[in-house]
Amino acid sequence: MNPSDTHHQRMANLTFASVYPMYVAKVEKKGRTKEELHQVISWLTGFDDTKLQELITEKATFQEFFGQARLHPHAHLITGVICGYRIEEIENPLTRQVRYLDKLVDELAKGRKMEKILRGA
Repeated sequence: MNPSDTHHQRMANLTFASVYPMYVAKVEKKGRTKEELHQVISWLTGFDDTKLQELITEKATFQEFFGQARLHPHAHLITGVICGYRIEEIENPLTRQVRYLDKLVDELAKGRKMEKILRGA
């Protein structure tokens, strides 16, 4: 499956604020907490709670969101399939980063241990 340029553009223009409540609902529905979600997001991006809230308030797009992030050096260890795409085969860097986040949220919701989600960090 090879995503089109239109797909990549849609991902870039999607606001983090529009997806964040879905992340929260997904993990809380499975018995995890918002704090654990923030821990996962912080591990991947380097954002603290204040910066995360600022980006939500600003309605930052994923392009702006990941443009300000300091991706964790072990982010490349996030592999597998998410939304029908094999993460390690996604060529567009921004789309790959968004899928990294999606995969981490999925792992959290599925009850994976935090040390495994955070790739042993």
